[in-house]
Order: sequence, then C-alpha cells, then structure tokens
Amino acid sequence: MYLLPPGVDSEVCYKCPDEEWPDKKQVTCIPRTYEFLSYENDNLVFVLSSAAALCSFITLVIFQCFICYWETPIVKSNNRTVSFILLTSIFLSFLCVFLFLGRPVTITCILRQVLFGIFFSIAVASVLAKTITVCIAFKAIKPGSVWRKWVGEKIPNYVVIICSSVQVLICVIWLSVSPPYQEYDMDSYSGKIIIQCNEGSVVGFYSVLGYMGFLAAVSFVLAFMVRTLPDSFNEAKYITFSMLVFCSVWIAMIPAYLSTRGKYMVAVEVFAILASSFGLLGCIFFPKVYILMLKPGLNSRHLVLSIKS
Repeated sequence: MYLLPPGVDSEVCYKCPDEEWPDKKQVTCIPRTYEFLSYENDNLVFVLSSAAALCSFITLVIFQCFICYWETPIVKSNNRTVSFILLTSIFLSFLCVFLFLGRPVTITCILRQVLFGIFFSIAVASVLAKTITVCIAFKAIKPGSVWRKWVGEKIPNYVVIICSSVQVLICVIWLSVSPPYQEYDMDSYSGKIIIQCNEGSVVGFYSVLGYMGFLAAVSFVLAFMVRTLPDSFNEAKYITFSMLVFCSVWIAMIPAYLSTRGKYMVAVEVFAILASSFGLLGCIFFPKVYILMLKPGLNSRHLVLSIKS
C-alpha cells in the first residue's frame, strides 16, 4: 500500500489511495483490478450461465410433458399438484443462479440469498410432502386403516405451505435485523478489489441454510424408511436417491465454500445450486418422463397407484 517518491532515496513512504496499488518498483500507484464473476471476460460465468439456461429449458420441457399427459396415472400419482409446485420451484432455483453472476449490488445481494432460500425450501418441502403421501398411502391400503381419511391433497398441501412459510419468516427476520449488502474486499488479495456480498447477519444466513438442511434430512429419513415398499410405491426410491444427492452436494459444498475467496466462493455456491436442483429434477422426474415418452404401456392404472387429485 506504500511507495517511495520517484527518484528519491528516502525512508519516507506515501500511501496509495484505496483504489490503487504500488507497482513492482514501488515508485508509482497503479489502479487495482476489480474481481467478480463478470459476464464480459470470464469463461466461468459463460459455463455457469449456460448450464443454468440449459437446465431451465429441460425443466420447461418436462413441465410441458406433464401438462400434455395431465390425466394419465403417472402424472396423477403422488399428488400432481405438489409435482407441479416442485417443478416450478426447481425452475425458479435454476433462474436464481443469474442473480449470483455479474457485478453484485445491494439489491442482488438481498434477492439472491433470500430467493434461493425460499425456492429451495419450497422444493424440499414438496419432496417431503411427496414422501408423506407415500407413507400415508401405504398405511391406508390396509383394511380398516384409520389413515384412509388422511389420503388426498390436504396434508401434502399443508406441509408445503407450512414448511415454506417458516423459511419465509426466517428470511423476513434476517432482512429486518441485518440484510445482505455489497462490500469491497481490499485485503484478501494484493492488487485486487473483490466486489462481493456481505451476508449481513451470519446467524440469519446459516439459519436459512440450516432450516433447508433440516427439511432435506427429514425427507431423506422418511423416504429411506419406505424405500422398500412394493413397486407401485417405487417413487419412494427415487425420492431417497434425490435427497441423497441433494444432501451430498451441500455437505461437500460447505468445506469448499469456506476455503475459497472472492468469485470462486460464489462459483462454488452456484455449482451447488445447479447440481442439487438437477439432482432433484433427474431423480424424481426423469423416470416418469421415460415412461411417458418411451414406455407408454407402463402408464396404466394396473401398474401405477393413482392418488387422484
């Protein structure tokens, strides 16, 4: 940060402005470079944005496929309303990736973490609702079961609404106490100014992640318990695997996130969002699309337990 006056053999040093840095000879100040995930000259942004756009397109294709086969048993099984909520939340999760790219400003710092937390919570809550639906449906097939009155859309819908509302409340408290904001990190790297988002309240940020992880853990445990149900209930297997992928991605992300700085820290979070969202999309919906498009003979009431909406 300090330099000698040019042509003067002196021990007196002069401090460069915060936006500048001494050159190698320490005789003049040169501008620092700004570092963030830039759309203009960063190949990493091109890769991440292309992946997000492609995944969003695939989600829309699956959405359209489900609409075309709206009245078929495969689509109607395990609450099609929750399925569409899950698809929508996954699609929005892919789109929120673009809030992490480009030069961060205060409004994008606020939106990206809050929307990411809410969209993911809706997605995981939808998976949890599907898992609960499977559990209730299996118990309800027994003669005289008291679980029959719980079969239907009400319980899954309440699960999605309540679980999502808790995350919204956490985000509101976070924004009220100490919201995220843009900051300039001038100390991490010599000659660079990192434009990044400060999460404001660290407790608020990790509360959002922790609650999302709690929902994922509960969904995984329930799905794992019912994974061995008969074939007509085999969506439990897909839910189990989707939650395994989801949890594995975020557990692996934590040490990588904490050990990086600057734009690479953001890139790690974006990769985790893309990988976990695609894991949910692939594990839960790809098997259904495969049957709808390539094995229509399996799309019958005799082979699929249809929980009608």
